[in-house]
Amino acid sequence: MVYCGKPSRGCQMCRTRRIKCDEMKPTCNQCAKSRRQCPGYKDDFDLVFRNETKATERRVQRATKKALGQKTEKQSPSLYDIPSKSSPETLSVVVSPKVPIEEQASCIFISNFVLMPEDGRTVGHMDFVLPLLKKEGPDSHIQHAFNACALTFLNNRRGVGDGCWDRALSEYSMALARTNIALQDTETQQSDATLAAVLLLGMFETISAKQISMYNWGSHIEGAVQLVKARGKKQNKTRVGLQLFIAVRTLMSVYCLTSSQAPTMGAEWWLDSLPFSKTAAMVQRMMIKTSEIRAQTAELIDTLAKTPDNRELMLEIIQRARAVDQEVVEWQQSVSADWHARTVVPWEDSVPNGDYARAEVFPGRVDVYRDIWIGSVVNSARTVRVILHGAIVRCAAWICAPVDYRTTPEYATANAVCRAAITDIIASVPYFLGWHLKRADVDLPKTNFGTFACGDEDSAKGLAGYLLTWPLTIVISQDYTTDAERAWVVGRLRKIGSELGVKYALAMCQLERRVPSMLIRRDALMGAHAALSFGKAAAARSAPPSTGYALNPQQQWEAVQKSKVDKGKAELMKKLTGTSNPSDEDARRAAQWWLNMNK
Repeated sequence: MVYCGKPSRGCQMCRTRRIKCDEMKPTCNQCAKSRRQCPGYKDDFDLVFRNETKATERRVQRATKKALGQKTEKQSPSLYDIPSKSSPETLSVVVSPKVPIEEQASCIFISNFVLMPEDGRTVGHMDFVLPLLKKEGPDSHIQHAFNACALTFLNNRRGVGDGCWDRALSEYSMALARTNIALQDTETQQSDATLAAVLLLGMFETISAKQISMYNWGSHIEGAVQLVKARGKKQNKTRVGLQLFIAVRTLMSVYCLTSSQAPTMGAEWWLDSLPFSKTAAMVQRMMIKTSEIRAQTAELIDTLAKTPDNRELMLEIIQRARAVDQEVVEWQQSVSADWHARTVVPWEDSVPNGDYARAEVFPGRVDVYRDIWIGSVVNSARTVRVILHGAIVRCAAWICAPVDYRTTPEYATANAVCRAAITDIIASVPYFLGWHLKRADVDLPKTNFGTFACGDEDSAKGLAGYLLTWPLTIVISQDYTTDAERAWVVGRLRKIGSELGVKYALAMCQLERRVPSMLIRRDALMGAHAALSFGKAAAARSAPPSTGYALNPQQQWEAVQKSKVDKGKAELMKKLTGTSNPSDEDARRAAQWWLNMNK
């Protein structure tokens, strides 16, 4: 450890951005003007003493440069020689080879995922992480969880190698161990840092998933919900506590909609008296209501016999779903101009060699938004409409069976509404993936991705891909999506996974889901299976077998029906997984989980 001369005493944010800091306390004015959270100033001892002298750093640079010049194609890359798998536009942070890999990872993760809020109009994303990291220290559960996410994301974006992935797994293991310890302690289990660590562990599952791992991600979300419930309303009295609450509520809404589960507590508990964007809060309210409707639909279809009274219950659910859908329409019509999409290209048609998966824009218009947070909320509203009409058609199919549900007015309405929503979501995708940044010929209105904690704000962001994955997953699963649209969306999901570093997008391409047709087929199979135990079958089942047969007539009939049901399930699983005998256990389990056949 040697003396390094007079250092810069600016805050870490200004040093990272390479601008002059005014060194005001407790936070500098440069950060305040740019609406960034000032991380504060380093200790004087840390500023004056370092582990490496300038001469040593220069030697490292010369040695690295020489090694790079002599490297052959057969040599494997080291942790500091980072070949890029993606195009130059997708890398928002360029760091020197001399910087330790942990710092590289931290920098690129923050510049891609830590979005700062703007004057109460928008909320941030992961903006609670920086103050908690500073507060908790280098060996805390939240620091290890952050390191796991950052190292994984760096490896995803730049292909560092197995060494980086091994470090990420090690950090993840330490984060799990320390979080479990914190959860056993009554003083630390309800702390902000513990809840933040759980959220980061869920983020790790999302950006690292090479296979479908809904169970892992869902377990972290369910754990976070339980912590929020235990913390009660007092958690919203602090800025960080409120940020954490909003983050958990958002993830819970998506998880419940995906898994057909009703949220813990009701919509009012999650949305009552919060100082939060009213425009966005209305969408969150509608998401929670929709998850309740979808969960109740699945439960009633699995438990009710087809009687006149039960048909009335289904009609009531349809009316509730229509009422929430009307709320979404009214919201879309009433939002301010800042929330409206701006069409910058009325028609773009460039499909390389007819390969939709490679096209940056699907033939049609291109929309942009003021920032990605607003675009994400608007897409969530569209997705809610798609899910609501899926539930309506599912209920209508149950009521009208055995008549083909595609002849019902509910299906015709759903087709029109969902086609419009799919078109709107697809038109937003190029903006999220940074298409507009490469089109100097397009006259763009004032737009950006938002205010990130550091890094270049005019580059494609991992957060944009992260926010886009769920709407695109809904789009590719719809019966109303065309084959060309589905091929294009799959290509965009692969881009998000391979170039923007959100690997979960790749996993979402594995299942060949079709909604609502597969769920309706599943409902018919489950209904046929349940019917085997109703009526006079119980008495007939106890009768002795016929002469020369091992089973009596009722048992023979039930065996035939069960065989038909099992065959139908196998065919449905084959369509869902894309193979008759899935070798991927994760895909098979995910398919069963999605169809909910284990009930």
